[in-house]
Amino acid sequence: MGSGSWPTGTWARYPAAEPRGHPVGSGSPTHREVLRPPSERIRVQSTLIAVHASTSTATDSPPSIDGFQSHNPGRDVQRVGTANFLGQDVRKIHDPVWAVIGNLGDSQCYIGVTAKVTAVQAAVARRISADDLPVRLIAPAYSVGVSDGQLNGTNEMRFSLIGRELVNDTVDVHLTANRVAGLIAVVACDKPPVGTVAAALEHNAPTVILSDGPIMPGTDPVTGERIDLVSAFQVAGDDDEVRARFALHACPGQGSCGGMFTYNTMQSFIGVLGLEPLHMVSPASADRRRIDEFPDQLIDCLIQMTDAGVRPRDIVTPASIRNALTVAIAMGGSTNVMLHSVEIARAAGLDLWRDVMSQNDFNALSRRLPVLVNMRPFGEYSMVDVDIAGGLAVIVDELLKAGFLEGDALTCTGETLAEQVSRLAPPPPDRDVLHPVSAPFKDTGGLRLLHGNLAPDGGAILKLAGVEGGITDGVFTGRARVFNGERSLLDALEERPESFEDNDLVVIRYEGPRGAPGMPEMLDPTSRITTLCRQRKITIALMTDARFSGGSVGLVIGHVAPEAYLGGPIALVEDGDTIVVDVNHDRIDCRQLDDPDVATARAAAWAAATDANGGVHPAVTPVTNRLLRRMRAGALPALKGGGLSATPSI
Repeated sequence: MGSGSWPTGTWARYPAAEPRGHPVGSGSPTHREVLRPPSERIRVQSTLIAVHASTSTATDSPPSIDGFQSHNPGRDVQRVGTANFLGQDVRKIHDPVWAVIGNLGDSQCYIGVTAKVTAVQAAVARRISADDLPVRLIAPAYSVGVSDGQLNGTNEMRFSLIGRELVNDTVDVHLTANRVAGLIAVVACDKPPVGTVAAALEHNAPTVILSDGPIMPGTDPVTGERIDLVSAFQVAGDDDEVRARFALHACPGQGSCGGMFTYNTMQSFIGVLGLEPLHMVSPASADRRRIDEFPDQLIDCLIQMTDAGVRPRDIVTPASIRNALTVAIAMGGSTNVMLHSVEIARAAGLDLWRDVMSQNDFNALSRRLPVLVNMRPFGEYSMVDVDIAGGLAVIVDELLKAGFLEGDALTCTGETLAEQVSRLAPPPPDRDVLHPVSAPFKDTGGLRLLHGNLAPDGGAILKLAGVEGGITDGVFTGRARVFNGERSLLDALEERPESFEDNDLVVIRYEGPRGAPGMPEMLDPTSRITTLCRQRKITIALMTDARFSGGSVGLVIGHVAPEAYLGGPIALVEDGDTIVVDVNHDRIDCRQLDDPDVATARAAAWAAATDANGGVHPAVTPVTNRLLRRMRAGALPALKGGGLSATPSI
């Protein structure tokens, strides 16, 4: 795009901030001015202000700028000031707005974001100037997320999924209030990327996503073995020296979790969905390509989408969501994908279970789809190893050739998914990190949705790729150990680990979307249980109305609904009950609740305790925080994404 403007018909789809003035002429800022560091611009501008103050008189008139016109000086004056500060042509203040945004928070996940936002912002400014694009670039903005890794096992973990909702809200405010017509978003950690994508889909102006990138794995200085955040959680029960060693060395550098945990599950999902170029997903956060090469390529995508009139909802379709879910299963992805895919579909105007695939369709796909990656937490490698082995495109290519994906789905590059992969020309799987469909790492797909008398509407989720034992001929039969809340289980694991026995099935309840509220992850207890099982060579399963980190492994089942807070069947389970998990028939059942007299009596006792406590069961933790109260009043069930309802009852 070297001549200056797009076709009028294309830009008519994207409203300008105000009626545009005269055509833009000469006088755009030079590359040197656009690239001037902010600190230097501030120093130069401060000098100019001081000089002007010492030399101006009451009769001085500001210089006129050819082609500049203001219809409302009160609104325009700040646009002019911002354009001057950013080194932009003030005559473009009424042109359609482009924006660069990022996610920030307190962890290594977010440390690299600002440098990438700065690089993308500078690249966009250069392109606007060099090609005289009819665009007004506004200052970069950031939404705020939390650190799941730092909060797991604490009360504050309840804010993690809420963070997805808040990012959606804040990005929505930024895009809508500023009439953003084109967006490049740098995303990091688990929940902020999903909130960002949801807001972009709701706004539906051309958007391209750049993942900040995964962290490099750490190294245990004693054993030389690779370690990561999940390794650190799994040694919580070890001695002081081991705990200190892992804390000091498990997560070097910057970037989001490196295994096939939730971050990489969702970045792979977003890439296959079509909103991020495939080759940008797997490089490490510190990889120089993310600063030196990717920004200009993202701009090419944004220009292409704008030129062609392609919007996010043209890309995010039932076919592209099916593709993204297929890749998530084939990569042994996080159970959180079932919350986030529902939310992304909703933002695109779709009902995942009606328009994309049913629960039965999902399970049928998972049964015939193998796991193609040898990745943490169930394997050996990290996403940076996937990059060395050829990147995400290797997996997509394998699945395309095997007929698992719909190759004609459109992507942000302007190509179909199949065309993008063909251009990237990925190498064949190396059969170590990445495996072919003909010789997979695991024969069965990574995720399974369960139904039964504990989950009458289905939706309870099991990560088969992470199961390490305990299932015989497709069935696990366990003895219920009931805990009303995560904290009580952690106390038992810390103080009485010997009390847990082979074939126990731990039940954690009142931790669902409304019960906790916020549906926190159970990475801390699942990691401790995993270590206990490995040390004693036993199987302890876990069932909860909460959710799991992508780093959780073992026979763990989440999203059980209706949740205990609402009096769902999980609230009626008692210590010693027999719980049967049958992956042959995708069921989870409590044998005692098969007896209608038992089920009725327990439900009546639960209701009586709830009525006597003012309508909330006494096992539920009271909340006073504003956000937690909103979540308790308006959270949706897991099958609907677990987020906030648009019409909460408070």
